Amino acid sequence: MMTLDEILNADAAPVVAILRGLRPDEALDIGAALVEAGVRLIEVPMNSPAPLDSIASLQQTFGADALIGAGTVLDVAAVDAVAATGARLIVTPNTDPAVIARSVALGLEPMPGFLSPTEAFSAYKAGARRLKLFPAGELGVGYIKAVRAVLPADARLWAIGGADAGSVGEWLAAGCEGIGVGSALFKPGDTAAQVSAKAKTLVAATLAALTKLADAGARGV
Repeated sequence: MMTLDEILNADAAPVVAILRGLRPDEALDIGAALVEAGVRLIEVPMNSPAPLDSIASLQQTFGADALIGAGTVLDVAAVDAVAATGARLIVTPNTDPAVIARSVALGLEPMPGFLSPTEAFSAYKAGARRLKLFPAGELGVGYIKAVRAVLPADARLWAIGGADAGSVGEWLAAGCEGIGVGSALFKPGDTAAQVSAKAKTLVAATLAALTKLADAGARGV
């Protein structure tokens, strides 16, 4: 079972696939398409149909090579339910110190959402080291540069909400460790083939952006 650090250190694309609306009966086909394309961070939001069934299935099949988890986690009970499946990624749209602390206590990987610097510091104090700017697209890369400048050096920022293959380079250059992508990668009704094509485009764009930044010596994360 790999950690997020291990996945990124293995040069995987720093991309979280957000599968909002995924059904359990399609979870394995969609999961296989993503993993084969190089997306190894996968979340199923808790407001999807029977999310724990999809998460458990994805974890059992892909958990040795990918980090599987839940999004839109709003309370401690949901953290416990996700942990019971064996999945380890806990993504939230908000900053709830109790949810973060419970995730850390269980050895899970929290990625709480924040909007303001106050929320970012609150999430960090609760134990989170990866913080999700949401909705990132409404605020832009200038905002994340400003927040990045005041956070502790070991805090890692992820842009979610508006990030996609076309903008990933801008977010990475602004200091993000990675991005999360939802409807630009998966929408209810998409086939595995459609998701595969979009995932390959996204991974290629992300890896190309990382290479460009590395060549320029400009990546400050």
